[in-house]
Amino acid sequence: MTVFPKRFKEARLQAGLSQERLGVLAGIDEHSASARINQYERGKHAPDWLTVKRLATVLRVPVAYFYAAEDDVAELLLAFCALDQEQRAKVLELVRQAPGLTTDASGPPPQSPAPGRGRGWPSR
Repeated sequence: MTVFPKRFKEARLQAGLSQERLGVLAGIDEHSASARINQYERGKHAPDWLTVKRLATVLRVPVAYFYAAEDDVAELLLAFCALDQEQRAKVLELVRQAPGLTTDASGPPPQSPAPGRGRGWPSR
């Protein structure tokens, strides 16, 4: 099972929306909205990309949040997206200056310091 159902439900509850209301706001027919959102939250069905984008817009979260495997990455996505452009630029500059960080995509990804700690790239 993907992480989508968990993140999706968390975002809906945080927004204080019922399944039906979220579905209707995202453009799903009101007669099937609750059932479809329920299926997405249970992982029985996955929404198509355009539906995910509409749901993210209604929930005011970045699409990537739904797919973040690690909780700390999901939290960072929410925090980063809540910043204005100037604040984002400052955060990015700080991150780019972090010791040991490389922007060279040709090298291997950094390894997690410990299993289950939610940092770094997954081992290959």
